[in-house]
Amino acid sequence: MQAITTTAPETVWLLGHDIRWRLAQMLSHSDHRVGELVEAVGERQNLVSYHLGLLRRAGVVSERRSSRDSRDVYYSLNLDGLREGLDRGLTGLHPTLRVQWLEATPAPAEGSRQPRLLFVCTGNSARSQLAEAIARDMARGTVEVASAGPKPAGIHPMTLTVLQELGLPTDNLRSKSIHEVGDHFDFVITLCDVAREDCPPFQRADVVHWSLPDPAQSNASRRELRQAFRRTAEELRGRITFLLPMVIKKGSELKALGRHSRT
Repeated sequence: MQAITTTAPETVWLLGHDIRWRLAQMLSHSDHRVGELVEAVGERQNLVSYHLGLLRRAGVVSERRSSRDSRDVYYSLNLDGLREGLDRGLTGLHPTLRVQWLEATPAPAEGSRQPRLLFVCTGNSARSQLAEAIARDMARGTVEVASAGPKPAGIHPMTLTVLQELGLPTDNLRSKSIHEVGDHFDFVITLCDVAREDCPPFQRADVVHWSLPDPAQSNASRRELRQAFRRTAEELRGRITFLLPMVIKKGSELKALGRHSRT
């Protein structure tokens, strides 16, 4: 018989608290500042900060200074680490229990339009271009993917270098304004804190914010620049891995609505 442990695994214990559970729910889709989290959970700021600190020290949540205002801090949920922690907790309870994982298994869309996904950063030169290429490759033609920016500034050369090193095509990439691509998207992901504030409203879209630092630091050496772009691409791939099943699921819902409207 399996030995009985006296305490729940850390991840399970952390999420068992009502405030921490609500904070994790808020951060599961989008990064947020502490003031937004305070408003969402309806608790005092010092109490919210305390629970965020517990989650952060356990590696469940991470924090970054805002690139728009350094007095602000954005919090994000480590979804991959969270899933691993919950898996360890569940299998510790019973070896056959696992976290249910919604795989992104694209299939050709039939009878209805594909879901539309837009990545936004200010200059549409680095983060959003990397995200567009990575998401397009991972979606395998089941999602319409685009990128744009409030102030398009051309594609950073290191963006193309890193994408080519990753084996991803760059032929169709170009820097575009938000006004050029329009507002007909189902999901909009802002990738920098400035773009989050400058991005026009998308009335029909699910708008998500990922607070990613700009890899294009002007005082960096080429080696440092390449490493920064590779880190950004790696983080984007991880986040997009969790995003795409939701986007593809939205496509299935659109398809079902299309069939229903024709009957």
